Amino acid sequence: MHDSDRKVWEGMLAHLRKHHAPICRQWFEEIEPMGIVSGSLHLRAHSALHRDYLRRQCADAFREAACAVSERLLTVQFHGPDEVPPALTKGAKPSAQPQPTPNGTPAHGNVIRELKPNRYESLVINPDYSFENFVVGPGNRLAHAAALAVAQNPDRVYNPFFIHGGVGVGKTHLLQAVCLRLYEANPAAVLYYTSCEGFMTQFFESVTSGEMSEFRHRFRDVDVLVIDDIHFLAKREVTQEEFFHTFNSLFQSSKQIILSSDAAPDEIPALEERLVSRFKSGLVAKVDSPTFETRVEIVKTKARLRAMPMPDDVACYIASRIDTNIRELEGAIVKLQVQASVENRPIDVALAKESLGEPFPGSGEPTIQVIIGMVTDFYGIRLTDLQSKHRQRSITIPRQVCMFLARRLTRHSLEEIGGYFGGRDHTTVMHAVRIVETRRNEDPEFDAVVRTLEDRSRAARGLS
Repeated sequence: MHDSDRKVWEGMLAHLRKHHAPICRQWFEEIEPMGIVSGSLHLRAHSALHRDYLRRQCADAFREAACAVSERLLTVQFHGPDEVPPALTKGAKPSAQPQPTPNGTPAHGNVIRELKPNRYESLVINPDYSFENFVVGPGNRLAHAAALAVAQNPDRVYNPFFIHGGVGVGKTHLLQAVCLRLYEANPAAVLYYTSCEGFMTQFFESVTSGEMSEFRHRFRDVDVLVIDDIHFLAKREVTQEEFFHTFNSLFQSSKQIILSSDAAPDEIPALEERLVSRFKSGLVAKVDSPTFETRVEIVKTKARLRAMPMPDDVACYIASRIDTNIRELEGAIVKLQVQASVENRPIDVALAKESLGEPFPGSGEPTIQVIIGMVTDFYGIRLTDLQSKHRQRSITIPRQVCMFLARRLTRHSLEEIGGYFGGRDHTTVMHAVRIVETRRNEDPEFDAVVRTLEDRSRAARGLS
């Protein structure tokens, strides 16, 4: 490879860190530049999973960086560790298109052409979401141990394996960690990872187009099926019926099934009893919100993966400011990284306070946990009551008030708010908001209670 080509790649890395900091990862340093041929920069990733992640998550940013650094129009091609692009084989005729292995990766050692993306390909797996990068704490110890066991012995220990917990507590990380470990152990394994929404969308499209045979082959002829957010099956009888048969087919064939949900199986509203029974037939493991100590380690780990300096006092500050979920922690890290890059400043507590915004009267928002605490204290009930299926008036009114205040005082989506209350869907939250608004207009005493709880929630975060 020419020195000029290597300099383009080195310049691209610097450009990406400056202009596309949120996508940058420490392992980008391990990408090997193979050369520029016929207007294309060829880059080799150190695994097929890293290659796929780059193709699907980073292609536009890499292309922009290549053009900016080289000052010419370049495309970027990503390859796996054993792939040889035809453009780089001197005098050799490209071999026939290699037959892919069952999981869609080309046979090793072959000259390859770019594969067309599958219309219904598996969700992208983030290489960062490995077991090595998962921070174990009191709230996730059981789920982590069980996920490791499943990854080491699929269909031998826990089948199905069902993980549940609130929004942003690490369920998806565990699901993808299992996928990564299974792929490392057996690259030829047929593993399909998708969301419940993806399952439903593909089902309805297949019904409409008359392709149900292909749909069933895609979901049933696999070694491992992994579905995130399975609670969205609730209240959808037709898709529940199809998933019931898919589950049975896989289970009877001794294929591993891994599911995640915002709620335990018997707390998912309108889920058929036969599905609840099957989901509970394996291991059901809950993931709780991370403790302060766990959040500190999560901040440090996320920063390390971005090759981002993270002083201990800054990590502690971020962890103390954000106690809702891991996604918000990562969002804070990205915001801090971008601000440090734009202002060319070192990362310290002063910059973190500017980036996150120091709480002061009249600004910011309380967390959902604060709101729940205020409401449960006022009504004399427990959090578990709010998350249960109980429909007694003494429970439903506080639950609806919580949802109303969460919608009014926070930036969480309807789906995220519902996730805090036993995995209820967005329509339940919308209904609760309407009920509270109507009653406030009709009942001055109730309106005064809601106003008081709102004021207390704001004041609890120094926002009154």
